[in-house]
Amino acid sequence: MSATPQHKIRRKRLSEELTAKLRKYIIDHDLKPGDPLLTEREMVERFGVSHTVVREATKALDFLGIIDAAPRRGMVLDRFDFDRVSDYFGFHFALSDYPKDKLLKSREVIETGALAYTMEAMKKDPALYPRLLELAEAAPEVDRVNDAWIEYDIAFHRGLVDASGLSPLTSFCDLLQAFFHEFQEFMGEFRRGKEEHRRIVEALHAEKLGTAVGLLGHHLSWYEEQEDVSISSQGTRPSASVMENKQRKR
Repeated sequence: MSATPQHKIRRKRLSEELTAKLRKYIIDHDLKPGDPLLTEREMVERFGVSHTVVREATKALDFLGIIDAAPRRGMVLDRFDFDRVSDYFGFHFALSDYPKDKLLKSREVIETGALAYTMEAMKKDPALYPRLLELAEAAPEVDRVNDAWIEYDIAFHRGLVDASGLSPLTSFCDLLQAFFHEFQEFMGEFRRGKEEHRRIVEALHAEKLGTAVGLLGHHLSWYEEQEDVSISSQGTRPSASVMENKQRKR
């Protein structure tokens, strides 16, 4: 079968363009996990690219867990794994210079938005309350912020979102976590974290959602304050969103 003109790819990054074409093919044909994808020969003929380009594109999709390629079985659509993807992109966030204030606001939206579902889950499962309280109380005895404290803080916040039962939210939260190691040198008031964690859990247990949201918002706003301090120390102006948030809190 010869490739029709609309299927031809003439972009410089052929493998990336083919990856996009394959994603569209999967959606257009409503493929589900376990369904077979086009064979390598069919991709070559349909899209007018070389076998090398096909292998590069399918290797990328395999790495992301979108397809599963096995000898003699061919390529099939894989079941999406949020954890696998979040590990990869979380590393990318840690290395990039993506605006910190946007990451901070994204974290706040995810975590405060999950609280209503976490509270409902706690009402249905009594075991969640002691489990979250244990996470809150697990703060290490340290006199300065170190990796142990950062990991404690991450574990609590992840546990709070995970308790909501909304696994995609947990994975999105994981995307942002590697970034917060960058705040280590600014966490002078870190000891208040354990108490605030405990109060958030207690408010959810008492079914006081508004209180819990307020506590968590105040708790996370501390990071925004440190971002403001960090920017000021470098002799640059804080971003517009940081300034707007600061004025609103006043």
